[in-house]
Amino acid sequence: MAVDVLSEIVIDAPCDLVAAYAADPSNAPEWYANIVSVEWRTPPPRTAVEVGSRVTFIARFMGRRWVYTYEITEYEPERRLVMRATEGPHDMETTYTWEPYGLDGTRTRMTLRNRGGPGHRFAEPAVRYANRKDLRNLKAQMEWRMDPDA
Repeated sequence: MAVDVLSEIVIDAPCDLVAAYAADPSNAPEWYANIVSVEWRTPPPRTAVEVGSRVTFIARFMGRRWVYTYEITEYEPERRLVMRATEGPHDMETTYTWEPYGLDGTRTRMTLRNRGGPGHRFAEPAVRYANRKDLRNLKAQMEWRMDPDA
């Protein structure tokens, strides 16, 4: 059974700020609990990412060290980012989406989807748990940044 996990969260911060922060792979260790470090394989662009950018993520997950190199395959600023593993132990595709949320559009609904990966029965619940934790970390980071008293 391959992994296909979709998680979402509403963040009390504008979509443009959330998307810019989350789309920048250099920020991943700040909000992904399992990502230890990030290494750019292509020169980092001036913006968060661009199609063709390649980044290696080093993670600790399910008691193991995981090294994946992802390539950005789709990027619509403030709307969607898709990256696919080009190197690593498993095929994996990660998709982020962002959309303004609420009556005044000052909040953001973000989804995080992981497809592919490990083919055993414990993988999907572990990925679901990790995704939810990561989105909560991102929410805390973004809302803290929005707090004028922080």
